[in-house]
Amino acid sequence: MRGPHNIWRLIRTLATLERTGAIGVVLEAFQAPPRIRFLARILGWPFKPLGLKGDPALPPATRALTALGPAYIKFGQILSTRPDVVGDELAVQLKYLQDKLPPFSIDVAKQMIETELGLPVHQIFTAFSEPVAAASIAQVHKARLAEDGREVAVKVLRPGIERAFRKDIDAFYLAARTIEILSPSSRRLRPMDVIRHFEGVVMGELDFRLESSAAAEFAANTENDQGFQVPRPIWFLSGRTVMTMGWAEGIGLNDNALIDAAGHDRKALGARVLQLFLNHALRDGYFHADMHQGNLKVAANGDIIAYDFGIMGRIDEYTRRVYAEILFGFIRKDYRRVAEVHFEAGYVPADRDIDEFARALRAVGEPIFGMDASRISMARLLAYLFEVTERFGMETRTELILLQRTMVVVEGVARGLDPHINIWEVAKPIVEGYITKNVGPRALVRDLAKTVRVLARFGPKLPRMVEAALIAQAEAPPPMDQKRNWWPAWTALAALSALALGVWIGTAL
Repeated sequence: MRGPHNIWRLIRTLATLERTGAIGVVLEAFQAPPRIRFLARILGWPFKPLGLKGDPALPPATRALTALGPAYIKFGQILSTRPDVVGDELAVQLKYLQDKLPPFSIDVAKQMIETELGLPVHQIFTAFSEPVAAASIAQVHKARLAEDGREVAVKVLRPGIERAFRKDIDAFYLAARTIEILSPSSRRLRPMDVIRHFEGVVMGELDFRLESSAAAEFAANTENDQGFQVPRPIWFLSGRTVMTMGWAEGIGLNDNALIDAAGHDRKALGARVLQLFLNHALRDGYFHADMHQGNLKVAANGDIIAYDFGIMGRIDEYTRRVYAEILFGFIRKDYRRVAEVHFEAGYVPADRDIDEFARALRAVGEPIFGMDASRISMARLLAYLFEVTERFGMETRTELILLQRTMVVVEGVARGLDPHINIWEVAKPIVEGYITKNVGPRALVRDLAKTVRVLARFGPKLPRMVEAALIAQAEAPPPMDQKRNWWPAWTALAALSALALGVWIGTAL
C-alpha cells in the first residue's frame, strides 16, 4: 500500500487539522514560532474543503484526531498525559481519547465473539453489558461467566481496525521518507526506523493472543508488588480478536475529583505509579508501555490496577544497567559520569567532547532539582534536550523508544495526580536499590555464575574440540620460515580450563 498515493493521506491530514480548527490549537499549545504557524496556515488553507469534518460536538483537536483514525488517536493519548507540554486545556480535551471514543454496536461485538470462540454468547455468559469503555483499538464489555458466575471483562477488537492502522502507517512512512530527503540533518533521528518500530508495536497490539500472553507474564512478574494489581487472562475464552480477563473495579486515574471523594492520597498514588514503572523496567526488564490514565485505575483498597497490555516494553540487562547509571548520575548530579555512560554505551559519537557534553547535561538536569514541578516548563526542557542531541550527533536508539516514551507518559500521569511531584526524589530509592544489586562486585559474581552455566552446556564438547584442534595443528604443514602456530589448540585448552575454574567457583557460590 506504500507509494505516492499516500500523499493524499498527508494532504487530508493537514486539511482536517485546518477544517476542524485544530491546527491553530496545536501550534499554540506547542508554542510554535510565528513563521511555522504562518506556513502551516498557508499550506492548509487551500485544502481545507478536503478535510474530514469529524464530530462538531468535540473540541477541535479531539475532533480532528478521532476523524483521522487510530494511529492519530494513539498520538493524542500520549499528549493527553502531558499538560506541562501541551497545556492544561488541550490535555483535558485529549483525555477523551483514552477510553471514551464512540463504541461500535453490541450486536457486532457478540457476532465477533461467537466467530472467535465458536460458541453462542448466551452459552458463555449469563450477562453481557453494553460497552463500558471504548478506545482506539477495542472496546470492553462487562460480563458474567455462565460456568462459575465470575465477573469478567471482555475486550473485543474494533472491526476493520487493522486496515485503518495500515493506511495511517503507510502515510507515516511516506512522511518519514520525505523528511529524510528534504532535511538530511534529520537522518540521525532515523525517522524510517522509528516508524518501522511503531509498526511492529501496533501490529502486535492487534492480536489479543499476544496481549493475553503479555498480561500473564506481567502478572507473574508483579504478583508480589505491594499496592499493584494485574487482572489475569482467561485463556480458553480468548483469541486473536477477543480477550477475556478477570474484572477489577476501580476509579480511573484521570478523575481526580472521584479519587479525592473516595479518600485516596493522590500524592502517594503519583509516587507509586512512577516507582512501579521504574521497578518493572529495571528489575524485570519488562514493563507496561502504555501507562496513560485510561489504562490505570485505583481500587477501593488503594491498589493501582493496570489494564490493556497490548504494548509492552522489554529491555536487556545491559541496557537496564546503562539506563540506571544515567538516572543515578542525574540523581547525584554527577553529570561527568552521566556523560561517560553515554560515551561508553555508544549513544554519543566518540569524536565529541565529553566535557562539553557533561556541561550540556548539567543545563538539562539542574533546572529540575530543588524546584517545584509546577514551575518547570517541560516543553522548554524537552526542546533544549533535543538541541543537545542534535549538537552532539546522537542518533535515535529504536530499542529505547518505548522506554523513553513510557517514561514521559508515566511522569505525566504522576504530575496529573500530584502537580508538585519531584520525579528525582521519588525515583531515588528505586534506582539506588537497583544500582546496589546490579552494578559492582555482587553483580560481577552473578555475571560470572551465569557465564559458568552457559559454558557448562558446552562441557561435553570441549574435550573433542581440544583433540580436534591439536590433530589439525599437528597435521598442518608449518608455513615456510615460520614456527608452528599453536594458538587454536591453546585457545581450546584455555576454554576447558576456564570451564573447570568456573564450575569450581559456581560450586563455591
